[in-house]
Amino acid sequence: MDVVVVESPAKAKTINKYLGKNYKVLASFGHVRDLPAKDGSVRPDEDFAMSWAVDTASSKRLADIAKAVKDADGLILATDPDREGEAISWHVLEVLKQKRALKDKPVSRVVFNAITKSSVLEAMANPRQIDAPLVDAYLARRALDYLVGFTLSPVLWRKLPGARSAGRVQSVALRLVCDRELEIERFIREEYWQVAAILGTPRKENFEARLTAFDRKKLQKLDISNKAQADDIKAMLEGAIFKALSVEAKPTRRNPGPPFTTSTLQQAASSRLGFSANRTMQVAQRLYEGMDIGGETTGLITYMRTDGVQMAPEAISAARDAIAKEFGPKYLPEKPRNYTTKAKNAQEAHEAIRPTDFMRTPASVRQYLDADQARLYEIVWKRAIASQMQPAEIERTTVEIEAVNGARSAELRAVGSVVRFDGFIAAYTEQKDEDAEDEEDRRLPEIRAGEQLEREAINATQHTTEPPPRYSEASLIKKLEELGIGRPSTYTAILKTLEDRDYVTLDKRKLLPQAKGRLLSAFLESFFERYVEYDFTASLEEKLDEISDGKLAWKDVLRDFWKDFSGAVADIKELRVTDVLDALNEELAPLVFPAREDGSNPRICPKCGTGNLSLKLGKFGAFVGCSNYPECSFTRQLGDAANPNAENGNGEDGTKVLGKDPYTAEEITLRSGRFGPYVQRGDGKEAKRSSLPKGWTVDSIDHEKALALLSLPRDVGKHPESGKMISAGLGRYGPFVLHDGTYANLDNIEDVFSIGLNRAVSVIAEKQLKGPSGRNGGTAAALKELGEHPAGGGKIVVRDGKYGPYVNFGKVNATLPKGKDPQSVTIEDAVALIAEKEAKGGNGGRKPFRKAAAPAKKPAAKKPAQKVAAQKTAAKKVANKKG
Repeated sequence: MDVVVVESPAKAKTINKYLGKNYKVLASFGHVRDLPAKDGSVRPDEDFAMSWAVDTASSKRLADIAKAVKDADGLILATDPDREGEAISWHVLEVLKQKRALKDKPVSRVVFNAITKSSVLEAMANPRQIDAPLVDAYLARRALDYLVGFTLSPVLWRKLPGARSAGRVQSVALRLVCDRELEIERFIREEYWQVAAILGTPRKENFEARLTAFDRKKLQKLDISNKAQADDIKAMLEGAIFKALSVEAKPTRRNPGPPFTTSTLQQAASSRLGFSANRTMQVAQRLYEGMDIGGETTGLITYMRTDGVQMAPEAISAARDAIAKEFGPKYLPEKPRNYTTKAKNAQEAHEAIRPTDFMRTPASVRQYLDADQARLYEIVWKRAIASQMQPAEIERTTVEIEAVNGARSAELRAVGSVVRFDGFIAAYTEQKDEDAEDEEDRRLPEIRAGEQLEREAINATQHTTEPPPRYSEASLIKKLEELGIGRPSTYTAILKTLEDRDYVTLDKRKLLPQAKGRLLSAFLESFFERYVEYDFTASLEEKLDEISDGKLAWKDVLRDFWKDFSGAVADIKELRVTDVLDALNEELAPLVFPAREDGSNPRICPKCGTGNLSLKLGKFGAFVGCSNYPECSFTRQLGDAANPNAENGNGEDGTKVLGKDPYTAEEITLRSGRFGPYVQRGDGKEAKRSSLPKGWTVDSIDHEKALALLSLPRDVGKHPESGKMISAGLGRYGPFVLHDGTYANLDNIEDVFSIGLNRAVSVIAEKQLKGPSGRNGGTAAALKELGEHPAGGGKIVVRDGKYGPYVNFGKVNATLPKGKDPQSVTIEDAVALIAEKEAKGGNGGRKPFRKAAAPAKKPAAKKPAQKVAAQKTAAKKVANKKG
């Protein structure tokens, strides 16, 4: 019997059915080792030696794998066919070697692009060894990301309070979002007018023609700049005689696009289905790993992390067969279509995303899928099928028209098109931008050259130029791909990091940079410019790809990077705070000093009239204050553009007074803390606080909204069956209702303030039907994030489990006392509960965490480090695995 290792239980379950009793398929549950989040995990002074640690959960799974391997004939590593998959296989192999579980047993690596019986069996028949250059590329990427994060972030904490971290690729993505926001702020709108005529043919059919020239001058978009010009042109046309000068019909062919890559799938799912990038990948993962289709377990699509646009020859043949069957022979081109990618640094070895079986039409599998899966599978199938179909044949007609009124003349043009043969459009059409012009899609009536046309109406419409739109998740991914930054496996993680750290928020599906994100980006552009340049980051990605191809040594790339990077960080450490503030004032002028309606100098303090406004750095971040402090106490929240002259309060900490509580007369304030902005009622330890929910900006918070937040959790009413109260509240991860220990998430934040008893009962009933999350095998819902443990080692989170709410810290779970409201739990409460649980031995048998977290200078702090697998991962050593 051989042991086969894959990433996920779902994948293991599917593959196990294909391989039979001679194989035992086990899941690693993703990555099994990682660089510990502390200094020294990558050591440049030791030739970039790296220390890896196995977490508690992975340790148990690896022990199971090791035990199975000891009784097996051999080990087969069958993780995903990309850099991350290769890395997981390498990590599993390294741990098993350390455990001496392998002895002389054969080890092989197999890869497949689709989880179907034929693909898996073919891969098993063609094993190989671990790809050492691909592992080297992974090691280089992890080392680079670690060195940037753990070297630069401490500098940020000192120079820019409130900034949580900086990352090698995430900082460049953040710069894109912030630069776009700066473009929007600096954009000056311009007025322009368009003039169009509704004309009639002698056959009494009407159509629209647009003005293109006036008094023998070709018109550009902004040439008609005011109403007076537009009215003059309109008056002339209303008395003019119109004549069709020429009619030209040209046949055109529109070719289909290639099948989906990761980025184009995310873009299409966003525009067509309204899916976020993360939601798209989660659904695609399920379709890839295997579904029960009429009693047969099989993957429905190929691997979804890819930048390749080509399909395998057998897939193209299958697609052509499906086209002939579903659409007819006339939709089938004479020769297959072949595509090559235009994306920088694309890995052509990977296929595009396609169905594993083109005969499984969306209609035939819909009954086996949930709504999200069915919708995503449909666009994957249609796009892949369309890529091999005939082009659409379109006739484009252009009519040039002359208008004459005495000595004055004008030219107009009407454009339309008609589809003569739909071709691939019968299967799939690109989603058009909502604001895109649809003039060419209009069908014109019969118009003959030389005939006179009747004027029905003349319309002059006012427009203003629009700033460039904010990035959506999909358009940001597209831009990153165009620049050669990031890879299919990292796009979603980049977005998630920016959103989790509150550097950006999603507002109407657009990415809106928050004040702390803009501060960080401006700081990096001012003092660390090279490392957030698009070309530099893209060139580093190219080097990683060259490592994958075996053309570069990974440690040579690290040495070149570290030499300049460490010097740049050393220079930043010498910066004075005044230098930082001066640079940020300049870089962020539209944000820090928004224009005033009266045209006065936005940098003059509106309270004292003599001081200059400037950014100031408080304990938890930046705010705007007066240079005459303490004589003048004016402060303003950064980004309060809606009310730039409004005073926040009387402190230099950026606190903004919103009003008073109508019942207690306590002050309601808006503040900024370590984990972002929040509202507070009163002062001192007993003050009620509530964080701003995701999607709510500082600018939008007023007295009324603050009172609403502070009223949570609120009683909705008593459950008709149990008689127990149902409450509605807001956790860090969103709104919920609670009844007798059962938490149920609500769709949007507004629901928490408005939900009534009937709907609350219904939502709770639905949750109970689905069963509790967490301790029955899923991930427990996070109700409240309390922050880092004071002793270090990770975050403390309040979660909803099968047996009620509990505090989670690493692998320690401590149940809340009966009757304790999860939203009222403080960090002090949680630390006490964790310590009590550890004292009772409820922490997986390890020593209490507080001892392991002793200062580094004490001998006790070094003990846990002995358990971390530390080794020098040289390229030569990896290459030896092929033996």
